[in-house]
Amino acid sequence: MKKLLQRIQTANSLLCVGLDPVGDDAQVARRLAEVVDQTSPFAAAFKPNLAFFLSRENGVQLLRDTVQRIPKDIPVILDGKFGDISSTAEHYARFAYDVVGADAVTVNPYMGDDAVRPFVREGKMVFVLSKTSNKSQYSMQNMALTRGGSLAHGVATVACQLDAEIGGIGLVVGATYPGALADVRAICPEQWFLVPGVGAQGGDLAATLRAGLRPDGAGLLINTSRALWQADDAAATARELVAQINELRAVGV
Repeated sequence: MKKLLQRIQTANSLLCVGLDPVGDDAQVARRLAEVVDQTSPFAAAFKPNLAFFLSRENGVQLLRDTVQRIPKDIPVILDGKFGDISSTAEHYARFAYDVVGADAVTVNPYMGDDAVRPFVREGKMVFVLSKTSNKSQYSMQNMALTRGGSLAHGVATVACQLDAEIGGIGLVVGATYPGALADVRAICPEQWFLVPGVGAQGGDLAATLRAGLRPDGAGLLINTSRALWQADDAAATARELVAQINELRAVGV
């Protein structure tokens, strides 16, 4: 959290640059370097998507090289959506932190706190999936609980309890459902949210910020991937996104 807060203050940015590389290996290596270099001045964090790297023969090395290229003061969130029992999760944590060098991860909490606790380390952060940005026909996240609310609300409640107990817990809440984002913010008023879905998935930036920002104008990392990857000038696109976000924020960080 300290590293993240320092970076947000320095860059005056809530922009998380998603890295979902597509194309042939030579093109991807070149484009990753360009996007990292061009967007670094405007990034509060970077979020490489593990699947887009593992689908390549040299994927792990490419991921490590990309993380090493990112300036050391910018946090790296490895988006692996890890979710397994503790003995297995411990190995995923070693991979994310010790092999890749990430500062944070995303975790699927379907197996409960067993799947989350192994990722909690000094100086690291865990973003627990609560309400994701996809529009599944049969989303388990929307299932009603007998005590009221949905499963997504239940996950948010548990995540807040874990944060109070062990610290370093945030949530993943998609921008495609501003009402759901507002509900989770009501349950977790202080936590940081990683927010995918703005841009190609149709999430509305203004509605997202209204629904999820804390009173201090912070608490959200707005992730954008495809818009930056496909941009002719990633720096200009990132600069514009940061300006839009900051204009809509009620209070500066």
